[in-house]
Amino acid sequence: CLRGTQAILGSDILDPINLGSSELVTINELVSIVEDIAGITLSRNYKLDAPKGVNGRNSDNAMVLDRLGWEPGTKLRDGMGKTYHWIHDEYLRKHG
Repeated sequence: CLRGTQAILGSDILDPINLGSSELVTINELVSIVEDIAGITLSRNYKLDAPKGVNGRNSDNAMVLDRLGWEPGTKLRDGMGKTYHWIHDEYLRKHG
């Protein structure tokens, strides 16, 4: 997304624009990805009486693709893995 952000900043686009993963993912799937990457199991608690939202999230990148020719080059899981390991390594470097 860094290149996409740079492309937006260097453009004349003033309208709101989506930039992110076009992969549809639910919160449960996102939690499962984090668990797998971190090698942990999290406790999931559901508030079944809460208002229901959408079943999943993804970014509609049609405008950024059409106007800037950009689309994500990193899969969500790969990007989350790189981010997790970077944060983990930085934490260990600073806090041992």
